[in-house]
Amino acid sequence: MLKRLMDILLSLVATILFLPIGIPITIILRSTGEGEIFYLQRRIGKNRELFSVYKFATMLKNSPNIGSGDITVSGDPRVLPVGKFLRKTKLNEVPQVLNILFGSMSIVGPRPLTPNNFSYYTEENQEVIGRMRPGLTGIGSIVFRDEESIIGASDKAFDQRYKEDIAPYKAQLERWYYQHQGTLTDIMIILVTAWVVLRPESTVYRRIWKDLPPAPEGLFPA
Repeated sequence: MLKRLMDILLSLVATILFLPIGIPITIILRSTGEGEIFYLQRRIGKNRELFSVYKFATMLKNSPNIGSGDITVSGDPRVLPVGKFLRKTKLNEVPQVLNILFGSMSIVGPRPLTPNNFSYYTEENQEVIGRMRPGLTGIGSIVFRDEESIIGASDKAFDQRYKEDIAPYKAQLERWYYQHQGTLTDIMIILVTAWVVLRPESTVYRRIWKDLPPAPEGLFPA
């Protein structure tokens, strides 16, 4: 109940504070690209139930059926000009405060994945991660804040890179959160998220949470 109360209060405050920025973004998106403001995508939520996640539209409408499908890579040609800025600053994720208000998401939790990407988790990991309400941010979001570059740095095919290298480690991180979740952990994740948005190269999370699962060698670009 405390977590849900914090979700509601913080999402309401975020909505009010974001309005001066959100209104211009809405106008720009409406008047550029394909004229779409929001993009709704089906994701896996708590108890492994499907729900629609809200985002600002940053890509071509038919993107899931073009190129790398569900996976976005560095320099992806499907990303619209304004979308590059929104994705870099993570502003494209802000409309998910609506999901938080509606109860399908929390401020902090495992990032909700598409059914295809969720299927890359083992059944055991799906069961554990599926017990949690997905979050706007989380330990997986912090560590993989530049996932597009991580995928693009490999010679492997996009889906192979995600399935073999990213999904197994991301599952370890989400399971770490499952074991350590609590108000203090959530507050620290929110603060660290704000920090790494401003300082993307920072690995301060490693100094804060020394017991995080170690990253596989070669996963992150040097």
